[in-house]
Amino acid sequence: MTRPASDLDGFRLWPGLLDRAAQEALRDEVFARMRAGPLYIPRMPKSGQPMRVRMTNFGPLGWVTDKERGYRYQPTHPETGKPWPDMPPQALALWRELSGYGAEPEACLVNLYEGDARMGLHVDSDEEAWDAPVLSISLGDTAIFRIGGALRSDPTRSVRLASGDVCLLGGAARRAYHGVDRILPGTSRLLPKGGRINLTLRRVTVPG
Repeated sequence: MTRPASDLDGFRLWPGLLDRAAQEALRDEVFARMRAGPLYIPRMPKSGQPMRVRMTNFGPLGWVTDKERGYRYQPTHPETGKPWPDMPPQALALWRELSGYGAEPEACLVNLYEGDARMGLHVDSDEEAWDAPVLSISLGDTAIFRIGGALRSDPTRSVRLASGDVCLLGGAARRAYHGVDRILPGTSRLLPKGGRINLTLRRVTVPG
């Protein structure tokens, strides 16, 4: 198993774990699946305000949100009504190698950050399997990732996530507030139009 470059309160970072060839292969797998499960603009519960990132999902379940029903997981794309595409084998292999969890992930959320897109501080809390970590894979431009503690008011620290970096939120970090402050344009040429793709693999239901 690959040894993590850092491990603090359940947050682990493997910088540059994917070399250029591996990044390109995963990028191509993601783009191919987006043809069957296209990106869409999710909307916030109650207000219906559009989020700043476009999203899709791979796997048996996908995380979605809209004005009427709010945050949830479901087996079909909210716009096409079709099942989500399968997860890229390379992403599944990383989960099996790094997560330390005894069951497969059920959702791979795909976020595309373009322009001034960012993600406010939040906790991934819509899953039943809270003991499972969240595994994050970065492709494209570098992100300024911020992570704090169990309270929104806790101190935070910033980490740069570059293309090919993989990080994991487990243990105490699984319940930590985290977000993306901004994307640094031009820091990668992996994506033809620039921007950043983030894949987060999650176990949703309790195994067994």
